[in-house]
Parts: sequence; structure tokens; C-alpha cells
Amino acid sequence: MRSTWSLVVCFAAAVSGCGMSGEEHERDVAAGHAAQAQHNHSGYVSHQTREIKALSADEVEGYLSGAGLGMALPAELNSYPGPRHVLELADSLGLNQEQVVEVRRIFDSMESQAIDLGVQIVELEGQLDLEFAERSITPARLTSFTDKIAGLQGRLRAVHLQAHLEVTAALTLEQRQTYDRLRGY
Repeated sequence: MRSTWSLVVCFAAAVSGCGMSGEEHERDVAAGHAAQAQHNHSGYVSHQTREIKALSADEVEGYLSGAGLGMALPAELNSYPGPRHVLELADSLGLNQEQVVEVRRIFDSMESQAIDLGVQIVELEGQLDLEFAERSITPARLTSFTDKIAGLQGRLRAVHLQAHLEVTAALTLEQRQTYDRLRGY
């Protein structure tokens, strides 16, 4: 019985404004509305000024430069070294001249393919953004864009992962273990 009575008292106090003056109650309500409005703001507000809304400047740069963008993490974090970092660590890994040449070939091929695919992704994302901005997008165009972008992203990820496979085959077990240690894994 006592807890029911406590609920009634709390409800009555809440309805009456807990003894606040009318002005205090209005300020409290206004503050609550302001907090709610702030809470409702999207985390995407800053994205409105992006040239391509779906891509940050870093992502655009990454796509256009052939950067990994984290696409090869399953390889990198499971002891399949990446070509860029192997070349950076060539001396510490004790790579011989043949290994350096092979890893450089793998890197150059990966980078070339990645740049080509990245340029296509950025172009399609730009076109998709433009059609939304111009309000000219149709369901068929939307499906076409998203299917093409997804396919290119899958191919791009495969290019990066494949390079890790090829580099792993070019290194000794000891070099791979040293790579992991040097990279902090």
C-alpha cells in the first residue's frame, strides 16, 4: 500500500511542477525541449557539405590513391603481410633482392588495380549523389548504381586481399613472424 501511495505522491508532484513557480516550470520545460532537439540532431549534419555525401575526403583520397582502407584486415590481422608494409620493412625483415622485386611487383599490380576500381567507385558515388541532389533518381537507377558500386567494392577488396596472399607466399615463416612482431601483432 505504501509504494502505491508513493507513486501517487510522485505523480502529483510531477503534475504540479514540484512546487516550482510558473516561470521555473516553463524554463524547465523549455530546457527539456532544447535537450530533446539537440538529441534529435543527426550525426550526419556535417556530411551535408561533402562533395560526395556518402564519402569523406579521406575515403575519396584512399580510393583514388589505391589505399587499403582497412579492406584487408582479415589478412593483415591473421599473419598475411601486406605489400606496402613489407616494402617499408624490407631491411628489418631481411628480404633478399628477389623478394623485394616480387613484393614490388605484387604491390604495383595491386595499386594499379585498386586505383582503377577506386576511381570507378568515386565516380559512381558522385553520380548517385548528384541524382539524389537533383531529385532525378529512379528506383531502377538506384538499383543500378548500388549493384555496380557493391560489385566494384567487392572486387577492390579481393584485390587487396589477394596481394596479401601473394606476399605471404613470397616470405619465409621467420619473415612473417618478424613482420607480425614489428607491426605490434
